[in-house]
Amino acid sequence: MAGGRRHPRPAVTAPLTAVTPPALPGLRGDTWPGSDRLDSRVTPWALRAAYTFVGAAGTARVPIPVSPLALAGIAAVMFIAGTVNGLAGFGFAVVGTMALATAIEPAVAVVFLIGPILAVNLTLAGELSGREARTCGRRFGPLLVPAVAGALVGMVGLDVLPERPLRALLGLVALAFVASVQRAVTVPGLARAREGCLVERPVAMAGVGGVGGLLFGGTNVGVQLVAYLRGCELPHDLFVGVVAVLFLSLNTVRIGAAAALGLYPDLTVVGLSAAAALPAVAGVAVGSRLRDVVSERTRRGAVLGLLTLIGAQLLRVGLAAP
Repeated sequence: MAGGRRHPRPAVTAPLTAVTPPALPGLRGDTWPGSDRLDSRVTPWALRAAYTFVGAAGTARVPIPVSPLALAGIAAVMFIAGTVNGLAGFGFAVVGTMALATAIEPAVAVVFLIGPILAVNLTLAGELSGREARTCGRRFGPLLVPAVAGALVGMVGLDVLPERPLRALLGLVALAFVASVQRAVTVPGLARAREGCLVERPVAMAGVGGVGGLLFGGTNVGVQLVAYLRGCELPHDLFVGVVAVLFLSLNTVRIGAAAALGLYPDLTVVGLSAAAALPAVAGVAVGSRLRDVVSERTRRGAVLGLLTLIGAQLLRVGLAAP
């Protein structure tokens, strides 16, 4: 639809009697995902079952399934992503977004996660004292401002990119994230690129912030921003707090941008996004407690292995012939 994506209100239809749901009209005039596209390439079995239940009830234009089974699956994804973040210190946004993007429209998955990401970072930001927050604000201001601008541009991209290229882009981002943080294989040129970027000067901070914000705005993955702050040699507790404050600021702006651009399909998605913050925060708490029980090697391997599988699936589906 010209002028960007605008999600019309669902049409009221009579209850269906067929066991198999019809090809329901969906976002961008496509089917989401209709019976002709409802296969194992995209939708996990739990959400396929949930979609069948919702379709049989006669619901049209469903950006997110709302049956009990589907809602339980979404809560489980949020809890697992939160646990991953608590265990490894990273990964909530990328795991949650990539997992949901295999089952629902990628743009909806990205905006759906903004609320839970905000809640997770709000919890972690409390580790900074008022004095530390002011000091870090002055120190990293040249990083934050371009990051906010880049994030806004990335949000606009969500309103423009078609579903299939966006799905492929998310897959590439997930695999690039794995390549940048894994330690088993040396990636040529990666160390040199880090040395060139991780310079605490206003120009370097503006460049990293703009590019990192752009990618984060469109995909929920902010690996460049995290890597930059990690290279500033901050104490671990201060590092966690600074990262949380940075993404707290970005996601506060992104919620308003998503609403202004019409990226939230309806109020149901907004409500579910807010509710998803509860299992997300609970998962972070559980993961933090398990951090001393699970070895770093095990938790990193599990997280990166999961992201590799999800990223490969997204890339395969995104590049497949229509």
